[in-house]
Amino acid sequence: MIRLSAFAVATLWAGAAIAQATAKPDLVKGQQIANQVCAACHAADGNSPAAANPKLAGQIPEYLHKQMANFKAAGGRKAERENAVMAGMVAALSETDMRGVAAYYASQKLKPAAARSKDLAALGQKLYRGGNVASGVPACAGCHGPTGAGVPSQYPRIAGQFAEYIEAQLKAFRAGSRTNDPNGMMRGVAVRMNDHEIQALAEYVAGLR
Repeated sequence: MIRLSAFAVATLWAGAAIAQATAKPDLVKGQQIANQVCAACHAADGNSPAAANPKLAGQIPEYLHKQMANFKAAGGRKAERENAVMAGMVAALSETDMRGVAAYYASQKLKPAAARSKDLAALGQKLYRGGNVASGVPACAGCHGPTGAGVPSQYPRIAGQFAEYIEAQLKAFRAGSRTNDPNGMMRGVAVRMNDHEIQALAEYVAGLR
């Protein structure tokens, strides 16, 4: 019988974890899970019909994976992002499952929302591109890009998202009820914004292409 040292066992586990993380996501299985678990709220193609549920189509896969992982409680600790509905949806999903779902939705074509108020969108554009120097709000374009496409593995795509959803998330960051932003970055931005600025920025982002 071959006995492995603790170091050898640890090395094998680490190698397996790396292999799992770098393995190509299974889009077919991801689509199956999306249809069975996610479609009721986010639609089969990720273009949610309800503003309370974000559009997932065309989103950066690393971001989608992070959000699913954040909804899961692990190691006896509560989830980083608390939501009873999402916690139930992701509870039974493995790491491989989540990566497959993320890759599948990322591969779908976004059907973007639209801005409805020209005046609000105009103010939102100023905030998005130039921030608010007086209150210390940085330009959103600095992280999310000039077209709102985001930066893979760092910042999510926000262009074409529902204005209502963007507004709700900014207010959640401001209130501290959503805390899964790396280094508190979004909380630090949102806390400097008033309701009117948040609404304007959300309106502009919905129509951003």
